[in-house]
Amino acid sequence: MMDILMYLFETYIHSESELVINQEELEEELLKAGFRKQEIYKALTWLEELAALQQEDAAQGIATSAASSTRIYTEQESHRLNAESRGFLLLLEQAGVLMPETRELVIDRVMGIDIEEFSLEELKWVVLMVLFNSPGNENAYMQMEELLYSKEQGLLH
Repeated sequence: MMDILMYLFETYIHSESELVINQEELEEELLKAGFRKQEIYKALTWLEELAALQQEDAAQGIATSAASSTRIYTEQESHRLNAESRGFLLLLEQAGVLMPETRELVIDRVMGIDIEEFSLEELKWVVLMVLFNSPGNENAYMQMEELLYSKEQGLLH
């Protein structure tokens, strides 16, 4: 599923044309690219859920968490997001790349991915997808894109 999400993101995100895609044509393209139908369905559902969450949040106006608050992860979240991944989310929050609201969207979408092992690299892709699809996060998206595509694996400042 993550492979499909990354494929879609890389294929269509930097496209010069407006992103209006027929779902049947997209499914056919993904099948030709070698992805399984069940995984395609899961990936498209995941993207639809992300869009729905963001529309819901925009309509309701999410309450901002206090800057000094601490995120406590559930047992399931801790199982999916190891200490390194949770530390990375905290780092992104402290650096201003993620706000508490976008962090929650990221965590929700991580939990919505149907894979057993979830790596830091996959987390970075989810963060990038959430930021790209969140209006008003252009600077944060560019920072995250730099982190993802950066060749250096050094410390973040």
